[in-house]
Amino acid sequence: MQQIVVWSDLACPWATLAVHRFHRERSRLALDERVVLDHRAFPLELVNGRCTPKRILAVEVPVVGALAPEFGWQVWQAPDSEWPVTTLPALEAVQAAKEQSLEASEALDLALRRALFAESRCISMRHVVLDVAAMTPEVDSDALAKALDNGTARHAVVEQWREAVDSASVKGSPHFFLPDGTDVANPGITMHWEGEQGQGFPVVDADDPAIFEEPLRDQCS
Repeated sequence: MQQIVVWSDLACPWATLAVHRFHRERSRLALDERVVLDHRAFPLELVNGRCTPKRILAVEVPVVGALAPEFGWQVWQAPDSEWPVTTLPALEAVQAAKEQSLEASEALDLALRRALFAESRCISMRHVVLDVAAMTPEVDSDALAKALDNGTARHAVVEQWREAVDSASVKGSPHFFLPDGTDVANPGITMHWEGEQGQGFPVVDADDPAIFEEPLRDQCS
């Protein structure tokens, strides 16, 4: 089984777009049994020293969502009081699921992204994370609950954050690293902000939705 490492934050729309496209292309190429994602935490709230910024995501989601509407994107529909100001518990759950398998971890990661961006669920909450896990066939939700309560993966999130920042090799969320030593940040997307971030809006200058086809073929040829 080939492993592709991806550093990202669950609340990053660009990372969610890339992860969704990776899953979609891998399935199209019938490589689900040959390639797996190894998710590493790049918690933007620790990198930037602020909570998940609703104001920024509110303008990013419509732009990102238009690039892959089949994911089911929606702007935040729940009350503002339920906005997930932290992704640390969810990131911890993704790392904890690795005790079961990388397949369980990547399935939970994708399900949590869908819960946030397509279902407006507060993935900051333990019960929401476990509800999502219970609906993810690859995950043993009872084992995950024990791992979360024991904090067995809590250190992994912090260690990965520190590794990413200290090494300076991780450029942001998302950043993919392939087994052949190549890497790509925010794959397929070239964009800029029109105006100040949080006041203006993102503009996509170029988009290659098939960005993963060649790397996947190369890794498994």
